[in-house]
Amino acid sequence: MEQDGTSPHSEGMQDETHAETQDRVADVAVIGAGTAGLAAFRAAVAAGARAVLIEAGSYGTTCARVGCMPSKLLIAAGDAAHHARHAAPFGVHATVTVDGAEVMARVRRERDRFVGFVLEGVEQLPLAAKLRGRARFAAPGVLEVVGPSGAAHARVRARAVVVATGSSAVVPAMFEAIRDRLVINDDVFAWETLPASVAVFGGGVIGLELGQALARLGVRVQVFGRGGTVGPLTDPQVRASALEALGAELRFQPDAHVRSVERVADGVRIAWEDAQGELRSETFEYALVAAGRRPNLQGLELERAGVQLDPRGTPIHDRATLRCGETSVFIAGDAGDDVPLLHEAADEGRIAGGNAARLPAVVAGHRRSLLAVTFTEPQLAVIGGSYEALHRSGASEFVVGEVSFADQGRSRVMLQNRGLGRVYAARGSGRLLGAELAGPRAEHLAHLLAWAHQQHMTVADMLEMPFYHPVVEEGLRTALRDAASKL
Repeated sequence: MEQDGTSPHSEGMQDETHAETQDRVADVAVIGAGTAGLAAFRAAVAAGARAVLIEAGSYGTTCARVGCMPSKLLIAAGDAAHHARHAAPFGVHATVTVDGAEVMARVRRERDRFVGFVLEGVEQLPLAAKLRGRARFAAPGVLEVVGPSGAAHARVRARAVVVATGSSAVVPAMFEAIRDRLVINDDVFAWETLPASVAVFGGGVIGLELGQALARLGVRVQVFGRGGTVGPLTDPQVRASALEALGAELRFQPDAHVRSVERVADGVRIAWEDAQGELRSETFEYALVAAGRRPNLQGLELERAGVQLDPRGTPIHDRATLRCGETSVFIAGDAGDDVPLLHEAADEGRIAGGNAARLPAVVAGHRRSLLAVTFTEPQLAVIGGSYEALHRSGASEFVVGEVSFADQGRSRVMLQNRGLGRVYAARGSGRLLGAELAGPRAEHLAHLLAWAHQQHMTVADMLEMPFYHPVVEEGLRTALRDAASKL
C-alpha cells in the first residue's frame, strides 16, 4: 500500500509503535506492505533472511482496496445494466432500474471481503517483523521510522532494503480550484450512492473503465483524454476501432482541449473545444481525475543510500535483478514506475526480496511476457511487444495479421461484434512478437497470445493448436492465418 498514509481507510499506528526509539537489526527491510512488499518480505524469509516489514498507511493492497477488485465490481454492475437494457434485439424486453445505493453497497461489501483476505495474511506475520510508520534513509543500510508527529520511533539497520511503496494518483494543478468536487479512483469506491454526473479526465485504463461503468449505470459521463490515448493501445488501427466502438455509447474525446475548470454552485463547470473546434461548456456534479499515477518516493531520502535517480525522479535499477546500481537497495512494484500491474508487482517483489536476501549474489529473475487488459467493452489488450515498442526497438521486419470482429461468428451471435485484433510476427522466423486487441472477451484471447509469446511459438506452431467452433478464439485463428499468408 502507499507510504503517503493518505488512505481514507488508514488505521492508527499506536498498536505497533513505542514512545522510545527502538533499534532493529535485519537482513532485509521492506518498505511498503502492498502486493510487491508482501511478496518481497515472504521471498526474503523463504531465503532464510531476517526480514522486517515497514508500512505507513493501511494494510491491504492497492488492488484490493482501490484498484483491480472494486473497479471490476463496479464494471460488473454496469455490464449487467447495459446488457439488460440492450436485450431487445434478442427478443428479450426488460425495464432496467439502477439503485445506486445498492450498487455501491455491494461494491464496498465485496471490496471489504477482498481486503479482509489480505489483512488475514498480514495478521499471520510475526508482530516483531512489522513496524508502523514512514521510513526514510538516514545512511546506506540505515532506516529511520517516523510517526505522524515526524519524530523517529525506530531505527533499522539492514544489509539490504526493498522499496515497495506503491504509487498515488496525479492531480494536475488546474484542478486545485475544485478540490471539494474532485475525486480520484480511490474515492469512487467510498461513495454511498451514484452521482448524477461525472466529468472524467484521462483516457487511459482507469478513466475508460470507470467512465464506461458509470455511464452504463445511468450517470451522465464525459471522458476527456489527452494526446489521443485510448487505454493501453498503441496500434493506430486497433486504437481507431476501439474509439469507434467505445464512442457508440460513451462520450469520449481522446484529445480534448480543456479551456477552463471552475467551481460553480451546483458542481464543476468544464469548458472545452469539441472535435470540430467549437467551444462547449457543461456542468457536472464531480470531476474524476484519472490522469496517471506517480511512485511514492517522496520523503524516502534515497540519495542518502547512494541511489541514483533518472530525470523523472525514479531510481535507476536493473529490470532483471531490481537492484539499484551497486547499492544495497532494490525496488519493486509501482514504485519502480515500470509495468503497473498486479502480477508484475508480485513477480518483482519475489525477485527483489530474494535478491536482497542473497546480496551480493544477485541473479536475474524470471520476467513474464507483457500481458495488459482493460475491462471495457470491447475489452482492450496488449501482449508481448506492442506496435509502438516493436517500431521503437527497430524490429520493423514484422508482418501483421488482422481480424475484424464485425463478422466473426460467435461475436455476432452475442451482438458483441465490434473491434479489431492485430498480431505481429517476425518476417523470417514467423515467431510471435506481440499483439494488440480491441474486441469481445479479449482477456481470454490475450492469455493464449501471452502464453504463446512466452513460449517463443511461431504462427505455424499456433495454427497447429486446436480451435473449437463456434468460439471467439476462431477470430484469433483468422488473424494468424492472415499473418501466415504474409510470411
